[in-house]
Amino acid sequence: MKTTSLAVLAIGLVLLCACASAQETTSAPAYDAALAKRLGADERGMHRYVLVILKTGPSRVPDGEARKAMFAGHFANMERLSKAGKLVLAGPFEKDAAGWRGLFVFAVDNVEEATRLVATDPVIVNGEMMAEYHPWYGSAATMMIPELHDKLVPGSP
Repeated sequence: MKTTSLAVLAIGLVLLCACASAQETTSAPAYDAALAKRLGADERGMHRYVLVILKTGPSRVPDGEARKAMFAGHFANMERLSKAGKLVLAGPFEKDAAGWRGLFVFAVDNVEEATRLVATDPVIVNGEMMAEYHPWYGSAATMMIPELHDKLVPGSP
């Protein structure tokens, strides 16, 4: 092994040890009962959600004004559901050969409620996309994503 490789390895080990040492001295964050209650956390700090995978549907809406209006309605619907505290995460997938287009994470108790909410979306109504539903149990901190996201967008209130 060359001297430079040994030096890089030694520096890496020193940094790793320093990080481990810093983690040991950092105290765990204090439990915040009010935050846990606001986010609907259970005794494990978790929350029930429904994960929705949006896939390419049977009816592509042709390019033009109707398609633009459909996607404008899609974004407006997501904004509405987020403001209502139902949609906590949404976003598109990169190009995907299996037809996966996007995902929603809904803070609802069951697939039936998520199905009713998704049915209000113009991309579903127009057949551009179809939805696949999966109950999911994840961190209640996921509920904070919309609030945190607004702090990352210039011009947000």
